[in-house]
Amino acid sequence: MTLLDARMSPTTFRATMALAVAFVMLATTGWTAVRPGGPADARTVAVRAWLRATIGGHRLPDPDTAPAGAVARLFASLTRPQALRLTRRYSLVVGNLNGVPLALRYQANRFSLLKARADERTRASGNTLTPAGRKEAGRRAQRYTSLLAGHRQILAFDPSGAGRAAEVFGDLAAATRVAVVVPGVDTNILSFERATKAYAAPVGMARALYRHERAAQHAARTAVIAWADYVTPSGVGLDASTANLAEHGATRLLALLGALPRRQRVSLFCHSYGSVLCGIAAPGLAKGQVADIAVFGSPGMHAKRASQLHTDANVWAARDSGDWIEDVPHLEFAGLGHGTDPVSEKFGARVVSAAGAAGHPGYFAPGTASLRNFTDIALGAYAAVTCGGAAGSACTAGLA
Repeated sequence: MTLLDARMSPTTFRATMALAVAFVMLATTGWTAVRPGGPADARTVAVRAWLRATIGGHRLPDPDTAPAGAVARLFASLTRPQALRLTRRYSLVVGNLNGVPLALRYQANRFSLLKARADERTRASGNTLTPAGRKEAGRRAQRYTSLLAGHRQILAFDPSGAGRAAEVFGDLAAATRVAVVVPGVDTNILSFERATKAYAAPVGMARALYRHERAAQHAARTAVIAWADYVTPSGVGLDASTANLAEHGATRLLALLGALPRRQRVSLFCHSYGSVLCGIAAPGLAKGQVADIAVFGSPGMHAKRASQLHTDANVWAARDSGDWIEDVPHLEFAGLGHGTDPVSEKFGARVVSAAGAAGHPGYFAPGTASLRNFTDIALGAYAAVTCGGAAGSACTAGLA
């Protein structure tokens, strides 16, 4: 359809033109934020070394293509000393490799964090960086110290570029219900967690959800993953207006889900640009594994209607009345934009209340209806969910 298609209403035409003009301006005026630089791609170096290595006379599997099942079988065949040797020597590979036993992944990422912290401390105190570069290196070293504190379960860690990470709350191996929090733009190693307004960062979102699950059903076997293991757009620019990074992220998310035991009932909670990623991943979800996809503060799911996601998961949507994302044109034209507004009636999602969220980053804030609803969705307690807008109780229709 062209902009001059006679079937397009004047309102849609104006919105589409506004969208196109805005994105042209972003492309030509340099408004798109530049992702901050980081250390060299340490994981690529580690992967190259891994692929040259052998164990028991056999080559190691390609970490970018090997199925999780094959990796699991490899590690099951190793002696403990062999597994620990691989974990220590190739920590940036083992710590990010689906199919590796969880305890070894957590341990591998501790090794990687310790080395990355030492490297950043050297960078921060040396004279090879600008003052701004030394300051950022110091901040990264502090972040790594935080991630090393206590008994944190770091499921993925890669310091390359702006950095990626994932963290588990609860016992992932024993859980029967698993929630995965998928964040949006400007998520990197420095914004993975926050000291103030902690619930606006992936770690705070996941921790808040896990705590509320435990409070609601203490005996439930639950786990929550703060999953910031993809390259997100930096700023609200062209990267955020297209699905390119979401497509790469969707591949990574599907690989994670494919490594989880099929007995686990999974719920995805996708914020902002993360909802674009979840929409793209939806058709590839294993049937019966993911029970729910909840999007909030969403610019769209790269679809016109929920039915086009081709998933048997329940699709939920929430938006606070003060969220600026409401003013983003919910259209898709020439690869720009992300489709229909998920909270609109024509999209067909189950719309839930987000009362009290107070804007775009506040959906997991204590006392909000969105946090209560997300907790009930994650636990499968659908009867307790509070619908949003004029939906009445329609958002839970047909659910046990």
